[in-house]
Amino acid sequence: MRLINAVREWNAEGRPPLRVIAVYTAPDRHAMFVREADEAVLIGPDDQDEGSFAASPYLDYAELERALRQCRADAVWPGWGFVSEKAEFAELCDRLAIAFVGPSAEVMRRLGDKIESKRLAEQVGVPLAAWSGGPVASLDGAREHADRIGYPLMVKATAGGGGRGIRLVGSPEELGEAFERASSEAAKTAGDATVFLERAIRGGRHVEVQVVADAEGTVWTLGVRDCSVQRRNQKVIEESASTALDGEQEQALRSHAADLVRAAGYVNAGTVEFLYEPKERLTSFLEVNTRLQVEHPVTEVTTGTDIVKLQLHIAAGGTLAEVADTASPASGHAIEARLTAEDPERAGAPAPGRIEHLALPAGPGIRPRATSSRRSSTP
Repeated sequence: MRLINAVREWNAEGRPPLRVIAVYTAPDRHAMFVREADEAVLIGPDDQDEGSFAASPYLDYAELERALRQCRADAVWPGWGFVSEKAEFAELCDRLAIAFVGPSAEVMRRLGDKIESKRLAEQVGVPLAAWSGGPVASLDGAREHADRIGYPLMVKATAGGGGRGIRLVGSPEELGEAFERASSEAAKTAGDATVFLERAIRGGRHVEVQVVADAEGTVWTLGVRDCSVQRRNQKVIEESASTALDGEQEQALRSHAADLVRAAGYVNAGTVEFLYEPKERLTSFLEVNTRLQVEHPVTEVTTGTDIVKLQLHIAAGGTLAEVADTASPASGHAIEARLTAEDPERAGAPAPGRIEHLALPAGPGIRPRATSSRRSSTP
């Protein structure tokens, strides 16, 4: 729906007209995005069994390729989740001569890998917390790095995401179990057990810069968001701008983000994440999300910029200079809240299910984001 709304505005502005083709699975047949799209293509079995989520067709490259060929698509907007950060899918689009609305596969691999992105950050002078400097292959190696980094520290999977493959270690006695659990979880969820260590920042703020870059090397840093309120390493409240940063700190953050994505040759929209320690006024690079994030609306609201239309413009070969008149400094404040279904009798474990009734908020200044994915934690 986010793309459909952007394309409607795009077409109304008299630009070369676009049509939206929804790719959907059988359980999503009656979803809003399928009804509202100009066309729709089924992937996976034509089966109405609402409980069959074993192998998602949204991650089946063969099915996706069949659908793209069938509908003769010119471009793919991956949104967030599923294949949005899969370099293999970007390569599939290249092979089919279809524009992937995002960075190249090469850049995605380099920045999507937490270790490689940290190495690049070091090269361009982006500040980092003390870390292992690369992958840690054994528990003995982890102990050596931990002695140098100090406690508390974090064990992190290089391919982890969504709060998985991360363990906080407060003492040497906890390192062995944390190392094994982080490696095992990463192997199961991402297919890569590689981990690294870095100093834990307690009481810091999680801040991130929304970037948009074109093929000429121009980078816009549209705004800074604060995502410090989290549960199980998942963001709950996102706001723009961050109340923890003064003007000098925000500008430094923007500069670091621009330097990093420019050095990587990044094209299209992305997010550079940092941890900020207010007392020490220290900033540490965290990671890069090589896609648009669900929290992008708070940046759009405070800047008046439609980031999805910018994505389409750049993917079509446009430059930021051509739309410079649409850029405006951020003003005001915006907040986004994520709702997650949990089971209180199972220590708050995720408990997805059927939504029987949903009443979206409305009124001046409120922008509800509609989604049809029942498995999403973000209605």
